[in-house]
Amino acid sequence: MGFKSDIEIAQEAVVQDIREIAKKLNLSEADLDLYGKYKAKVDYNLMKRETGKKAKLILTTAINPTPAGEGKTTTTIGVADGLAKLGKNTLVALREPSLGPVFGVKGGAAGGGYAQVVPMEDINLHFTGDFHAIGAANNLLAAMIDNHIYQGNALDIDPRRITWRRAMDMNDRQLRFITDGLGGKANGFPREDGFDITVASEVMAAFCLASDIIDLKERLGRIIIGYSRKGEPVTAAQLNANGAMAALLKDALKPNLVQTLEGTPAFVHGGPFANIAHGCNSVIATKMAMHFADYVVTEAGFGADLGAEKFLDIKCRMSGLQPDAVIIVATVRALKYNGGVKKDQLNNENLEALENGLPNLLKHVENITKVFKLPAVVAINKFPLDTEAELQLVKDKCKELGVNVALSEVWAKGGEGGEELAKEVLRLIDENEGKFEFAYDENQSIKEKINAIATKIYGADGVDYTPNAEKQILEIEKIGYDKLPICMAKTQYSLTDDQTKLGRPTGFKITVRNIKVSAGAGFLVALTGEIMTMPGLPKAPAAEKIDVDSTGKIAGLF
Repeated sequence: MGFKSDIEIAQEAVVQDIREIAKKLNLSEADLDLYGKYKAKVDYNLMKRETGKKAKLILTTAINPTPAGEGKTTTTIGVADGLAKLGKNTLVALREPSLGPVFGVKGGAAGGGYAQVVPMEDINLHFTGDFHAIGAANNLLAAMIDNHIYQGNALDIDPRRITWRRAMDMNDRQLRFITDGLGGKANGFPREDGFDITVASEVMAAFCLASDIIDLKERLGRIIIGYSRKGEPVTAAQLNANGAMAALLKDALKPNLVQTLEGTPAFVHGGPFANIAHGCNSVIATKMAMHFADYVVTEAGFGADLGAEKFLDIKCRMSGLQPDAVIIVATVRALKYNGGVKKDQLNNENLEALENGLPNLLKHVENITKVFKLPAVVAINKFPLDTEAELQLVKDKCKELGVNVALSEVWAKGGEGGEELAKEVLRLIDENEGKFEFAYDENQSIKEKINAIATKIYGADGVDYTPNAEKQILEIEKIGYDKLPICMAKTQYSLTDDQTKLGRPTGFKITVRNIKVSAGAGFLVALTGEIMTMPGLPKAPAAEKIDVDSTGKIAGLF
């Protein structure tokens, strides 16, 4: 049998009616807003319905991503299917994919092989329209800012200090920096502007951290859109924009119910990037999952230095959530890449390179077990050409940190390939009591919090600040937002802010070049290195291979 692509596997699957999936959660058709046969939205107010459940929360993270691939989402879905095969009432909670990576280089976020959520074409494209609603809310605020200035500028907004940017869910480098309002007085006030990708919008972050529509409306109202000529922050609430923004997001705030290839229920909702935002699915979806299931498997974007750190220091801090166990995904191939092997040589056994690359994995393990004090298992996403000697070396090194290694073969075998990992997760949950700690106290100074993340999580010697960042810190302290958690914007490819430094670098410092207040989300964003909030397409974008035939069947989507 020849190799099948992810989309071929998904299209050949027998998908259950979403109403049947809902029954597994004791939800009736009356509890659903149906989007066809295979997708539905579920009202978060159903959390008021008493279920008596005290679910266990399992967080999946990974090493720093490489071109060799790690399979974090695939593993998350596969271990959920593995738990279901062991008879556990399980629900998986994931982020929605962004069209940027779908048409760019990374691909979608619906899993892979026989561990996918379906309908994968819908999930990877428009899905239920949530991202469009978030982009519309973002751009409504942008339009109201410029209209306010055009109509007389009663708030005395300084056009040179508007920090709110427009958004679209697409990689388009041409729109990073633009000049708009041209063409004469009737067309607005000319000024410099720009676009962020929707998943980097503060609306997305606030959306994913909100507890309900009223909380979301209040968060949107706190968004700082810029500063007056006197240097005072101006908010969306002062523009009377947050009510209409929340109205646009009313239906989007309901989590989306879909299923895995094996019929395990899945909430797929929200999708901030983990390198430039906090990188987790919505608090509402996670809490709803824990309300209706006994075991919830969720993921945080990229490695334990980015998504998992933000899941724990931001999402858990704001929501009261706490993982009962953590899965750290790695591959032998990716570890050899971290050890200096070129991509076309990764299939060859190379214990020396593996030994050189292993410190990257061990640093992520230490972050979870030593900094956050959570029980962890390393999941090795097994490839056919991994040798026994290589797998044993990984097991031995992890054992030195008191962490077991479980093989994950979910790409090829689905839930059956995740049973070993599922059993280890259950053991961790049964044998460990939570001693969870944050990486920092939010009442520390801005620099103390950033330094804690840089030194404890990245392994840096310290932090350097540009003059611009120093000035911004003083301004943030002056307006009273210095006690918020920190959301670091950093490359995902390295523990440093330089994506070329692989493995576990030492003797480096992190450079913070910009700090901005995301008052609606409830955190400060510290931008490091060359990180951008609007990616660009690669030389050969994935969009070139995607097509649709006369029957509406999509091809080329991974």
